[in-house]
Amino acid sequence: MAMSEVTRRSLLSELGARVRGTVIGRDHPEYDEARAVWNGLIDRHPEVVVRCADADDVVACVNAARTHRPIVSIRGGGHQVAGSAVCDDGLVIDLSRMRDVIVDPVARTARVQGGARWADVDAAAQAFGLATPGGEVSETGVAGLTLGGGLGLMQRTHGLSCDNVLSMTVVTADGAVRTASADENAELYWALRGAGRGLGVVTEFTFALHRLGPEVAAAAFVYPADDAGAVFRAWRRLAAEAPPTIAPQFALWALPPFPGLPDEFVGVPIAMAVGTYIGEPADAAPVLEPFQGLGEPILDLSGTSTWVEAQSEFDFALPDGGRYYWKSHFTDELDDATIDLIVEHAARRPDPNSAVFVRTLGGTIDRIGPDETAFAHRGALFNVSVDAVWSDPALDDDAIGWARGLWNALEPVSRGMYLNFAGLGDEEGAGGDLILGAHEERVERIRLAYDPDGVFAAAAARP
Repeated sequence: MAMSEVTRRSLLSELGARVRGTVIGRDHPEYDEARAVWNGLIDRHPEVVVRCADADDVVACVNAARTHRPIVSIRGGGHQVAGSAVCDDGLVIDLSRMRDVIVDPVARTARVQGGARWADVDAAAQAFGLATPGGEVSETGVAGLTLGGGLGLMQRTHGLSCDNVLSMTVVTADGAVRTASADENAELYWALRGAGRGLGVVTEFTFALHRLGPEVAAAAFVYPADDAGAVFRAWRRLAAEAPPTIAPQFALWALPPFPGLPDEFVGVPIAMAVGTYIGEPADAAPVLEPFQGLGEPILDLSGTSTWVEAQSEFDFALPDGGRYYWKSHFTDELDDATIDLIVEHAARRPDPNSAVFVRTLGGTIDRIGPDETAFAHRGALFNVSVDAVWSDPALDDDAIGWARGLWNALEPVSRGMYLNFAGLGDEEGAGGDLILGAHEERVERIRLAYDPDGVFAAAAARP
């Protein structure tokens, strides 16, 4: 529902008087920049965006929202595929200027503001030879990834991003600033680790850090598309036997123009098996060697790099303003029929930048009890993500249709959907039961306890 003119003026006036950051209405010269997010497919028009300078500004925004009752969305890094960071006709509480990271190398912790991106965390932690599980693209926002669970290269060794959060500072719907941890507001802490949005505004995270780097070793072998089925089957066996120091990945893709990549490989459909060893590079060879034996590779991109480089090497292939539609299933079943289905559908990608990525779970993810956090998919063996990536708006229907088609076809083997890869959240099949599973009722009780009047109701309803 569009905001009335009286409400709009009152909201702008209150925010303008109370916040130190920038209040951006529709007539502000920075409005179009402020409403844009990473996914160029998202084109929403809020009434006001507040670029918060600090936690006090967040409190002022929440208090104003409770008084004037606009639709509210919360922006951290603004990188989430569904574009939940921005809403139509409402208030965007924008934390993107709050990106400080403070590392304690003795305690091995990092305090991370709610607008930070993983590039900020990786750079600060690696100055001390430390890291925490984060996203596979360095521009990903810390808050969105973590609140949704947080898959990444370290997941089988050290768990998900949410598993490494020691505490959070949260502005709840009553405007109070609360600590959520195992000792304070424990139910809120439980829900924030995997249930995603609509529980409050997290202004700061404290993460546990682990020894890693500065260099890491990775296997990356490229196989011809004609061999994709056979390589996929061989990779399935490798994934089942892999130690927790690695999270095997498999991709059906076309290589983007990596620096130094021969021209004849750019844009050519391929199958790719990848794994990064989470440990000393000198110890990696026995773990990484099996990736080469999945077939007859046409290209070997393996080697060592810094952890910061490993975390950012795919950034250029997913540029700001590109068009994205990603949707995934957690599954235990990659039988031959499912593999054939994925390979056949991947061959019909409408754009070579689109891909199917299969990530291996298990390891430390499973060593955490299924009810210890709100993340509902511990025990799943794989995540299959259907990633439509394109740049031409004329391909919108074809690209989204391709991704939805494979996602729908895989529903019989699904045991749930990853919140951070949940399409646009506006179509059938994006519901909370798929994301939260058996935890849905408990999460809703916690939401109501902290937000009985529904200040964040719209944010809670979106992936």
